[in-house]
Amino acid sequence: MPSPAARRPRRTTTVTAVLLLVSALAYTAWVLEVVIRTGLDPVRTYVSELAAEDQPLGGLFRATDLVAGLAVLAAAGTALWRLERRPWAVAGWSALALFGAATAVDSRLPLSCTPTADPECAARETAGLVPATHTAHAVSSSLAMVGAIAAVVLLTTAARRYGWWPPLGRYGPWLVAAELAATLWSLGAIAAFEAGHGTWTLGAGQRSQILLIAAWLAVLARAVATGPRGVER
Repeated sequence: MPSPAARRPRRTTTVTAVLLLVSALAYTAWVLEVVIRTGLDPVRTYVSELAAEDQPLGGLFRATDLVAGLAVLAAAGTALWRLERRPWAVAGWSALALFGAATAVDSRLPLSCTPTADPECAARETAGLVPATHTAHAVSSSLAMVGAIAAVVLLTTAARRYGWWPPLGRYGPWLVAAELAATLWSLGAIAAFEAGHGTWTLGAGQRSQILLIAAWLAVLARAVATGPRGVER
């Protein structure tokens, strides 16, 4: 029977993998809009508008965002504390921690209304007549996305550079490329909307971006659970 010291690495990677999988599932709670009528067009609207204060299911989506953020933060913290520290990995787990923390904060700073679906809301937002949470939400959302994209790139690089986590080394580069493309799509659509040129399928771009992050988290979870590298600290 393995000693407690020998079992500890396996427990750590299992806990990290489970937390990552929970975060991936919670982060895709918005797919419920496929079967639940929300009144928002998924092709045109921000995902965060599902969690707006004036939406009937806003509380549900704020709760799932909070779970996703806290699970990611716990996974990244566990990895930084117990898994081997190499430069690319430390940078990647730190970026993932930023993503988790910002997502959790984001869930506590919901929009008051839906600017892409409600012209009155958009007009109030342009005139600065909405609560300060709109600006705070924009900042926390931006930080979350910066952390997520950085983590996708850095941990995928770590997997390939150090020979860790074969599933991530194999599929990570494809997910990185797709995520960067979806991010450019989303940024272009947001710029067009803010300039008054329509939404340019903003919702579809943002949902693709989020779905790819969730898929990457799931691949990372599997990779950590089955990878050849354990705890060395």
